[in-house]
Amino acid sequence: MSRDTPYGELRRELATLTTEAFRPELSDIDQLPTMDIARIMNGEDATVATAVAAQLPRIAAAIDGTAERMARGGRLVYAGAGTAGRLGVLDASECPPTFNTRPGQVIGLIAGGPEAMLSAVEGAEDSGRLAVEDLDALGIGADDTVVGVSASGRTPYAITAVEHARAQGALTIGLSCNADSPLAAAAKHGIEVVVGPELLTGSTRLKAGTAQKLVLNMISTITMIRLGKTFGNLMVDVRSSNEKLRARARRIVALATGAADPEIEAALAATDGEVKNAILTILGDVDAATAERLLVRHGGHLRAALQAATN
Repeated sequence: MSRDTPYGELRRELATLTTEAFRPELSDIDQLPTMDIARIMNGEDATVATAVAAQLPRIAAAIDGTAERMARGGRLVYAGAGTAGRLGVLDASECPPTFNTRPGQVIGLIAGGPEAMLSAVEGAEDSGRLAVEDLDALGIGADDTVVGVSASGRTPYAITAVEHARAQGALTIGLSCNADSPLAAAAKHGIEVVVGPELLTGSTRLKAGTAQKLVLNMISTITMIRLGKTFGNLMVDVRSSNEKLRARARRIVALATGAADPEIEAALAATDGEVKNAILTILGDVDAATAERLLVRHGGHLRAALQAATN
């Protein structure tokens, strides 16, 4: 009887995954002209949005659940390893300047910690213990949402994060790029964006990474829309932390109100640069203190506060 070679079981498991499938028709891609490779790669990328579209009902249901909990003060937490983890950290890091989220309101956890953002941390993705420790350090509870992200859908760090969060009563989402994945099965909301085999065998930073980025964009952006962080398609909670964003803040107030520059400057000065408050003072014809009270009363939703101001 032959003895199984090291990693034999894992190799057999990987061979069953769509994201790891070998494409013999691309076996000579390294001999093609650069333009031909670019054309092939572009064609591959064009299929990702269609794969995401097939999961829209599941994505929308997950977002509604996330927004409901965040409206009660909960947090949105991404947990993943490697590329998947980095994408979660990236999405989380963009929320404070874009939507003025509170510190710790949207969090990206990557297996191995901050060091893993720049280089691989040996064995981190295989450690469920690290996932438990990372979530326990946050004190995950019933109002929180934890999104496990893994292209294969079998990464222990992501699966354990979802399992542990669910045991604490948190809402859980499992985002993977293989059908019937353990990650999706472990989560309340399983989202499986099956993009097919990669251009380079097993290189899930390609189509799978793009798919995950698109879905994470949806989760954070639409959740923030539901939380009143926008007014129409204007980012009225933008944090003016640099010159570009200060200029954008003024443009947003102008687009929302049609006011002239002197009125915009006066409104922003009176509201300490808060775009949403400035818009309300102009459109609702109220002072800064009243605008603040109305927004607090209506949970930060500008439309509701404006309706109250004008009735």
